[in-house]
Amino acid sequence: MAIIQCRECNRDVSDEATICPHCGAPYPAKKEYYGSGFEWKSKITIYGYPLIHIAIGRDARGKLRVARGIIAIGQFGIGLITIAQFGVGILFGFGQFILGLTTFAQFAIGILFGLGQFATGYIAIGQIAFGWYVLCQFGFGKYILSPGIRDPQAIEFFRQLWERISRLIS
Repeated sequence: MAIIQCRECNRDVSDEATICPHCGAPYPAKKEYYGSGFEWKSKITIYGYPLIHIAIGRDARGKLRVARGIIAIGQFGIGLITIAQFGVGILFGFGQFILGLTTFAQFAIGILFGLGQFATGYIAIGQIAFGWYVLCQFGFGKYILSPGIRDPQAIEFFRQLWERISRLIS
């Protein structure tokens, strides 16, 4: 272990330090530090936003990288279409905790459609679901199809929905 100068504040630090005790710079012994993770933006932009933005990890200042683009992919993302652990997918989102018009997530907070362990939306499908048309194990809605509630309108709605999806797939 040697003592060197921090690249940010030029004060003495250990060459093994992960954070400068004086200024908080991450990995102060490195001549250059770009952060951890990965970030990429497509050259194609629409209204100033990259068509695709992929961001994972932290930047050189230790700040979380957030994907912001038409298509946003990362741990955190905001876009028209988002694939992220936590994100806002304005049109569509897929991930662990997603908010958007249509969502597929563990916690799917959808406006039109939500599918997940916990789901909301006009159409909500999940273990626990809240919506207008609800298919769930437990939930609240105007029309519910669950082990305990078999609303005839919900049964017919979900039957027709499944038929339409089946036709699209085949």
